[in-house]
Amino acid sequence: MDLVERLCTVLDGVLEYEQEDDGALTVHHEHTFASLRVVTISEGLDMVALTQILAWDLVLDNAIRDRVSQLAHDTVLGTVSLAEQVAGGGRADVTLRYNFPASGLSDEALQTLIVMVLTAGADVRRALAG
Repeated sequence: MDLVERLCTVLDGVLEYEQEDDGALTVHHEHTFASLRVVTISEGLDMVALTQILAWDLVLDNAIRDRVSQLAHDTVLGTVSLAEQVAGGGRADVTLRYNFPASGLSDEALQTLIVMVLTAGADVRRALAG
């Protein structure tokens, strides 16, 4: 079983997801969505690249910059970042990224890690809204 099939197996019944034409999975969790992609670094080393969209089209000001900076500092599982929209006229999106090797993880550990990372992202989303 390849890693994409394995991801589908461990996510079935736990998280809502769709498999995209390019092989990525789009996962929905607590008002966020994420892309999970399998990236082969070398033979025997497959990574899962997780990118979660936490907030989009935020008005970009110093308060948001400071808040995202603090949340990025406080978040252990993943890297929280603020991306200014190029043509957004002072607007920005917030994402969480986390890459990890899946080799050697049991199905339960793989499922737990994915849910933990997505939950960390959902926590950041709630903190931004509150």
